[in-house]
Amino acid sequence: MTYYSRKEIEDLHSDITSIVSKSVGSEDRTLVSAIEHCLYNGYDKRRIGDKIASSMDAKKASRLTDKILQHLEDYRNSTQKAKKRTNEESRGDNKDVKKQRVEELKAPPMGASNPTAPKQPDAKPTPSNLSSTQIKLMMANAQREIEERKRALNNLKAQDPILAAVPQIGLPVALATQVLAKKPEDSEKARKIAELQAQIRAKLSGTLANIIPPVVQDRPKPLILDDEGRTIDKSGRAVNIPTLTPTLKANIRAKKREVFTKNQVVDKSLTDETVKFFDDRIALKPTIRNKRTLRFHEPGKFLQMAERMRMKSQLEKLQNEISQIARKTGISSATKLALIAPKQDTPDDVPSMEWWDSVILTNDLNTLDNNGKICIRRSAITNLIEHPTQMKPPNEPLKPVYLPVFLTKKERKKLRRQNRREAWKEEQEKVRLGLVPPPEPKLRISNLMRVLGSEAVQDPTKIEAHVREQMAKRQKAHEDANNARKLTAEQKREKKIRKIKEDTSCGVHVSVYRIRDLQDNASKKFKVETNAKQLHMTGSVVLFRDCCVVVVEGGPKQQKKYRRLMLTRVKWEEDMVKNPDGQEVPNSCVLVWEGTSQRRHFGEIKFKVFPMEKMAREFFQKHQVEHYWDLAYSGAVLEAATDA
Repeated sequence: MTYYSRKEIEDLHSDITSIVSKSVGSEDRTLVSAIEHCLYNGYDKRRIGDKIASSMDAKKASRLTDKILQHLEDYRNSTQKAKKRTNEESRGDNKDVKKQRVEELKAPPMGASNPTAPKQPDAKPTPSNLSSTQIKLMMANAQREIEERKRALNNLKAQDPILAAVPQIGLPVALATQVLAKKPEDSEKARKIAELQAQIRAKLSGTLANIIPPVVQDRPKPLILDDEGRTIDKSGRAVNIPTLTPTLKANIRAKKREVFTKNQVVDKSLTDETVKFFDDRIALKPTIRNKRTLRFHEPGKFLQMAERMRMKSQLEKLQNEISQIARKTGISSATKLALIAPKQDTPDDVPSMEWWDSVILTNDLNTLDNNGKICIRRSAITNLIEHPTQMKPPNEPLKPVYLPVFLTKKERKKLRRQNRREAWKEEQEKVRLGLVPPPEPKLRISNLMRVLGSEAVQDPTKIEAHVREQMAKRQKAHEDANNARKLTAEQKREKKIRKIKEDTSCGVHVSVYRIRDLQDNASKKFKVETNAKQLHMTGSVVLFRDCCVVVVEGGPKQQKKYRRLMLTRVKWEEDMVKNPDGQEVPNSCVLVWEGTSQRRHFGEIKFKVFPMEKMAREFFQKHQVEHYWDLAYSGAVLEAATDA
């Protein structure tokens, strides 16, 4: 596992891009970034190949990986050799310096003679070859010359009072010339003195500069404050001391933001004049994106969150304990059943008389006599019996239904034989009357000689061709008749649907199934939905926790096939689901109710998911069959209580 640093990856970026372009045929930045990510994380050859195999062929990915790793290995070897060479060169330089120092220590001091060493011509010593003794001697000579020059200058000053105004050695040449040039006769003396000072200064600077470098001492200036606390110089003028600006990133960004806003104000003032040349309908993107600032959490926020989570867990634990105790005692199931029970809308007060009593009342429903009793019209009550109008039950068909007659195989053959004989007799009668020409003899290769006799002997080839042509004609007529009777694809589909569909005009058969869990198993959901559609049944599937309800509507044959699917063919016990207590129990499917209804209440079968029991009941209530949900959910509650 080899890791590469960011600097190495940046150096190799162009090489990796060129290798990828040659292998792929175009510059793929996504692939290059993926390879650099793998190199930075230290992926091996196999992992790099798997990473880039998702965007290209596996063989190409393997070849590309080999090329990149070979190039990286060559790069590492070249860099290591270069480092080794530089280290050896620096090591050699150090050895030369050490050797030179040893020779200097071994060399005799200046002025000492080595009898064994050969005599050489006088060589000018360089500053790097001077020893400490030689430097001291040169310093003493230089000081001696300076003292001699000073004494000579003092003697000249004593002889001539004009020279007393000449400054010391450090005075510039131009100033000395200006002081001494007040009289014309003394200009020559001033010039000579200036030249002498220049020579002394040049000799001192040339000698000492090679021996001792000048030392510049930056002494701090004295800090003077006035009465108001401002900084002033010696003359009393105020001095502005530059303040040090901190180099934090936040301060730098704030300073840049201020400059940017100032530039924007200037740009706005400039662009106000030229705004008429731009189309304001074009949306311009901002030139800079403001970075998100830091957001700090309030102190104690996470402590409150942790306390809330602890309280929530304790509350859930307490609720689980209460529900387990209630489930053991049967209180929970009774409570749920009481909530499930439909509420009957009973009137608050029962009226003293109903609307159908208006026939025998004198005037109105509110008719009362003096004693507060209801006034009844006695003439309307007789000894005759009034029979209500008889109505047909809704499930009875309008036309009488007759049972079909089924014949045995022997009877069917006999009936077919008789029908064919009658048709043959009718055809013979038409031929006898001359209405239809007589049919040609049915020739075959087997009865050729018996039917034609001498004609077949005279020209057998011609007769055989005639017989074969007649046989082909009969075969074609037979196939045409079959094709005429054959159903088209549309007719076949209609026939199949007609056989599956049943007449539900007199009543619809309904079945309600309850499944413990149907949400996680996709194959069983597919079977439930597809079989209902293939049988052309209507209904709905409601998915709710611990109670999934399947309602299907159709004919008796359709219900029989679908019942076999739900209760026999599908193996619900193979799946393990969790009950309300969190225990795994086998899945199950139960037929809750089956019966008939006057009409269909649902359309094509669809899945509906509801998180709350109230929403599921409202869905069934919208279709006017809320009792389906009440039956199924009450059974699920009792089943959960039994499992506990």
